[in-house]
Amino acid sequence: MFSSLDHAYDWSNAERSAKGGMTEIEIPRGREAMQGRQNLSPKRLVRRFAPGFGRGRGTDFVRPFAKPGRAPWRAARHLGSLGRLGDLEARLARSPAEIRRSQALRYHVFYEEMSAVGDAETHLRRRDADAYDLICDHLLVLDHAVPRRPFLRSKPEIVGTYRLLRQEIAELNGGFYSAGEYDIAPLVSRYAHLNFLELGRSCVLKPYRDKRTVELLWHGVWSYILLHQVDVMFGCASFAGTDPEKLALPLSFLHHHARAPEEWNVSALPERYVDMNRMAKEEIDPRAALRELPPLIKGYLRLGAYIGDGAVVDYQFGTTDIMIILPVSALNPRYVNHFGNDAERYGASQPMARRRFPLRRNLT
Repeated sequence: MFSSLDHAYDWSNAERSAKGGMTEIEIPRGREAMQGRQNLSPKRLVRRFAPGFGRGRGTDFVRPFAKPGRAPWRAARHLGSLGRLGDLEARLARSPAEIRRSQALRYHVFYEEMSAVGDAETHLRRRDADAYDLICDHLLVLDHAVPRRPFLRSKPEIVGTYRLLRQEIAELNGGFYSAGEYDIAPLVSRYAHLNFLELGRSCVLKPYRDKRTVELLWHGVWSYILLHQVDVMFGCASFAGTDPEKLALPLSFLHHHARAPEEWNVSALPERYVDMNRMAKEEIDPRAALRELPPLIKGYLRLGAYIGDGAVVDYQFGTTDIMIILPVSALNPRYVNHFGNDAERYGASQPMARRRFPLRRNLT
């Protein structure tokens, strides 16, 4: 229990002498005491209790920070809110503690509500964590109307989260998360002049799965896109279940009606490729297929997203994944007008940043 403090002093060198049944301990002084203070310095404590990550995919090559001590949440501390709707607020995580709370939310949704399979460490910590958490920005939706707890400082509850990985950060740390399932290198090379953003680990607490929360989450993503001048969004979206035959209708619908054009196409890795073309086009009932699509995938389609070639079965999370590609230039103008070219629809009292960036056009 006290192991984290035992290293502050070298108790083995302290002189102990029994006097009247009591033990006298000589407290280290001078250089020894200074070493103890350094071990308990704020920087060391932050590193000790920084967001942990498991031994899952990517830990062999992902470096925690491209520059030591420059975690993404440090920069996020200087940003204001990315949107406000009533008691709900969208902003980036500003501390390791907030990242851990978002990991706990993901654990609740992915492992307790859904059928993800974790190792003993994951279940012991009760957090969905991997190496990418250390290099990603974490978009949060917070509820400020939570009841006050007696004798404790009131904190807003994290009710939604999205993990965002910018291209410049990914290239310094071994690549994108999606590269473990899809061959995205040709797409990035083809559009070397564009700026890519990977979206992932999206989840919302069950009582908050309504239009207000999802819309505020997307408002935060749109604000982030404008802030970092993103040109292309991409990432994996999931169906529950690991049997592609049971998902034949929605997978075939996406293959025939939403497949990416050749210039934007991304294929699953050959060893993980699952054919999505499981039904003939004329056999598909579009209405029935749409009913079987998860809300997140339907939302992507409304925005104008393309679907990559091939699905991937993820047995750890108990899902079947597809690739989403969404160039900013292909965004549905209706949604751009809804949120505004400068993301002013749910603008908070604090400015998003000192400078606003215009929406790029003619990116291809």
